[in-house]
Amino acid sequence: MATIETIDVSRAPRKGTRRVLGMPIGLISPFVLLGLWEIAARTGAINVTFFPAPSTILATGFAQAQTAQFWGDLGISLQRIAVGLVMGAVPGVLVGLAMGLFRPVREALNPLIAALFPIPKIALLPLLLLIFGIGETSKYVTIAINVFFLMTINTFAGVVSTPKIYFEVAQNLKATRLKTYLTVALPGALPGIFTGLRICMGTALILLVAVEFSTADSGVGYRIWWAWTVFWVDTMYVGFLVIAVLGLGFSYAVDFLERLVIPWHRKHER
Repeated sequence: MATIETIDVSRAPRKGTRRVLGMPIGLISPFVLLGLWEIAARTGAINVTFFPAPSTILATGFAQAQTAQFWGDLGISLQRIAVGLVMGAVPGVLVGLAMGLFRPVREALNPLIAALFPIPKIALLPLLLLIFGIGETSKYVTIAINVFFLMTINTFAGVVSTPKIYFEVAQNLKATRLKTYLTVALPGALPGIFTGLRICMGTALILLVAVEFSTADSGVGYRIWWAWTVFWVDTMYVGFLVIAVLGLGFSYAVDFLERLVIPWHRKHER
């Protein structure tokens, strides 16, 4: 009995740290930072020309959210991310699975992956513009190339980390290569795939903004650049806020999808 009581008491502080005054602990630090920023702006501790108060940024954001231009920019940026993600993720998963299952494929592609992956994908933009022009295709391909490498590497890592006994069982049951592909390699690679997807969402946003800075006349990234050129700093910060909210939303969406698809992989919170 004494041991049980000791365990319960030791776990109590962990549960209590999840919420403070009814608020999830993950929300405290952003609110504290925004509060300090607001105080510093109102007291003149920082130059509001370059660092407008959060209240000013939010007011500008609410005003812009009532315009068609805001939602048009957001829609085209989301479209570019979605198309680039699909173009890169699907072949990346297939190639990663093939590398994990077939030694000749792995030996043939490993040097290429190792050599090409470190090249900054934004550095390929001039070449892609020469090939595809300044339209949407070059933007899609820029994002897709980065996503392809990340998904290939993470899928491959997921396959090789799958216990070999599963493949041996499939072999003993005379499973075809396709069944082994679908019932052993793919489920075993899912944790790696979701890890890659989580990374891809963040890097896709980075590449999207970089591409829209230089080759677009619409989108969130373009609007940030345009706001800088006319020195509308609060509008520029609204763009930063939109990117941050998209990144947070993508992260929670991938977490939700991961719990839905592979619930056995997620550890129970204590």
